[in-house]
Amino acid sequence: MFIPIVILAPFMAALLVPFIYRHIPNRNIGWFVIIIPLTLFLIMVSFIPAISKGKTFIHTIKWIDTAGINFTTYLDGLSMIFVLLITGIGALVVLYSIYYLSEREALGRFYAYLLLFMGSMLGVVLSDNLMVLYVFWELTSISSFLLIAFWYHRKKSRYGAQKSLLITVSGGIAMLAGFIMLYVMTNTFSVREIIATISDYTGNSLFVPAMVLVLLGAFTKSAQFPFHIWLPDAMEAPTPVSAYLHSATMVKAGIYIVARFTPVFGGESIWFYAVTCVGIITLFWGSFNAVRQKDLKALLAYSTVSQLGLIMSLLGLGSVAHANDYNVNTILYTQATFAALFHLINHATFKGALFMVVGILDHQLGTRDIRRLGGLMALMPITFTVAMIGSFSMAGLPPFNGFLSKEMFFEAMLFARHFDELSIGALATLIPVIAWIASVFTFVYSMIIVFQTFFGAHQPARLDREAHEAPIGMLVSPIVLVCFVVGIFFFPNVIGKWILQPAMASIYPALEGAPGLVPRIAAWHGFNATLALTVGVVVVGALLYRYLQYWRGIYTASPLNWNLDTLYTNTLAKLGSGSEALTNRYMTGYLKDYFVYIFSFFIVLIGGGLLWLGSFHIDTSKDSVITVNEYIIIFVMMIAACAILFAKARTTAILLNGVLGYSIAFLFVIFRAPDLALTQIIVETVTTTLFLLVFYFLPEWKRESSAVVTKLVNGIISVAVGVVVTVLALAVQGNKMFDSISLYFEDSYNLAGGKNIVNTILGDFRAFDTMLEVVVLFIAGLAVFSIIKLKSRKEEKDVESE
Repeated sequence: MFIPIVILAPFMAALLVPFIYRHIPNRNIGWFVIIIPLTLFLIMVSFIPAISKGKTFIHTIKWIDTAGINFTTYLDGLSMIFVLLITGIGALVVLYSIYYLSEREALGRFYAYLLLFMGSMLGVVLSDNLMVLYVFWELTSISSFLLIAFWYHRKKSRYGAQKSLLITVSGGIAMLAGFIMLYVMTNTFSVREIIATISDYTGNSLFVPAMVLVLLGAFTKSAQFPFHIWLPDAMEAPTPVSAYLHSATMVKAGIYIVARFTPVFGGESIWFYAVTCVGIITLFWGSFNAVRQKDLKALLAYSTVSQLGLIMSLLGLGSVAHANDYNVNTILYTQATFAALFHLINHATFKGALFMVVGILDHQLGTRDIRRLGGLMALMPITFTVAMIGSFSMAGLPPFNGFLSKEMFFEAMLFARHFDELSIGALATLIPVIAWIASVFTFVYSMIIVFQTFFGAHQPARLDREAHEAPIGMLVSPIVLVCFVVGIFFFPNVIGKWILQPAMASIYPALEGAPGLVPRIAAWHGFNATLALTVGVVVVGALLYRYLQYWRGIYTASPLNWNLDTLYTNTLAKLGSGSEALTNRYMTGYLKDYFVYIFSFFIVLIGGGLLWLGSFHIDTSKDSVITVNEYIIIFVMMIAACAILFAKARTTAILLNGVLGYSIAFLFVIFRAPDLALTQIIVETVTTTLFLLVFYFLPEWKRESSAVVTKLVNGIISVAVGVVVTVLALAVQGNKMFDSISLYFEDSYNLAGGKNIVNTILGDFRAFDTMLEVVVLFIAGLAVFSIIKLKSRKEEKDVESE
């Protein structure tokens, strides 16, 4: 029962924060908020011994049980990695934000958004039910949108938030379609059950489409090429948000999905090619573009894209282990996945520290522009030390954890040449070459961070503020992270045994306990090809950095100056201008024109569909006999409807319209539906009265003088709509393909405990629909109330100014 509380705790705290903020002054609200992630982190650490022994924790809270949708949580080795990152780094980010954010900021709103995101991420990695996972998945997009747009008065913040929302939500919808396909195949929403039975469905026609759609969701969230363009613009968020969302958590959600579904799709060559190739391309493109950046935060954004590509490509390579039955190479294939998980942890430590360093520079100096920085080593020695450790780890240099995972990365790339199962051919050579080139650029931009920021001439005249070391409170979090960077290098097998081993068992359940599944991590493996690649990266990278000014001009050359971001912006602009032009053509301001559009579309779509499908078969043999009373009422309705067209006054038209409504009520009485008849009479009485009251104050009704052609067109459309509706109703009535659903609702007393079928439909069977309708009305009421309040305040200000 405890795991669901872990997910719900941040949500409950998010609801309380705005109220508590009113009573806690200044930044102290942060000290209340930090209790949540810190407590959750310490509690989850206590689960590590049990998880490391292969134990899992499952708990189910019934929700929509008949549809197979329940709130089922599942804690295993893979989810444990992400839970520790979400809560641990979350606590450090909150501590950092206490000193980073100004007291003038809307801190209550900020921490509410942050906790909302934290709970959403925990929900993603701990949910076993696909539908529940999807709900939390989209909540991460919504909460990240709110965090990126926290400084909503800035145009770039709003643009970055909109961009991230459009791309990630679009991918999420694709992933939802993939989840539904998985359910159609397996008849379950449980991830565990799908993994256990997926071998029976690999030949299903929906298997590959489901795989592609799930990958689209993962790629968009984890900023993989070509969907990476949202991440650099998301850097307009406050630095604590970037350090949390864009280095350790949100962008890792797609990585989690790929790792979690590797046992499902990993045996397919399409999965291998898609994940590996997209990852390698992202790795190169991110590192290549990071070098050209002038803003340190933008540089880190592209470096994050690159590092995510590195992890993704390793997961792709590791999926080969699922391609065939166990053989001598299977364990060797899994080493790529092990490297991916190891680098996942390492990246969170050094990248989180680097984002915080950039935030410190921006906070203390008022700029992140590399061209305005330099000579800060002596003035900000602690910040320099943290930046150096983080950057050198990212570059893959010892004695830092990035060196270990980068060595394993090279080893996995070189071993790709032996993937005989998939016959990858030239790709086996291309993969290590691209990986090495990308690593060279990684080394270059890592050196840019250190040397162009902290070495060289100090430029105080170009800084907004005098350079000095940050307060200790702001330094604690990045210091803790770089301590992990160094500590993991010297004690990597602690992570391997307690954290990575159960995670590997989650991804390769069939290989759990197999010797070599969790290799021993060591800094020295002798003189080999991997070491040669590392030395080559350092030598070539150092030369490229030394002569950077001579070759940096290639970034402004065509076609390198063209990018996907420009394509996105232009496409969005074209869509906006095109939709505006289209809207201006049909939004004439006349209601009659709108009716023409709506009814014409209805005639073409429904009437054309009936013609196309040949559905004009009408069978009235089983219909009841129409009685005299029914004929009389229908005749009255026909006369009233036609008479409205020739009415010369509004009052007459309203009364004739009321005749139609009351006639329907009489039909309900004849059909033995007194409750519906009573409802119809009440509604018709109220609406007729309101019409009479409102129209009393309007000017006299003047008949419009329309051209004969217009009247003819309107008449044709009216008759056509009536014919289509009549034919459609008769066709439906005479062609029953299924038993009436009313048979199900007739058992309402046993199913819902209600004797009134209509009431049980509204209050139980369609409870969610009714609830959402009430919510919509509530939101509309709030909007009206807000407008009235704003108008009242404006009038009060106008009176005071006078």
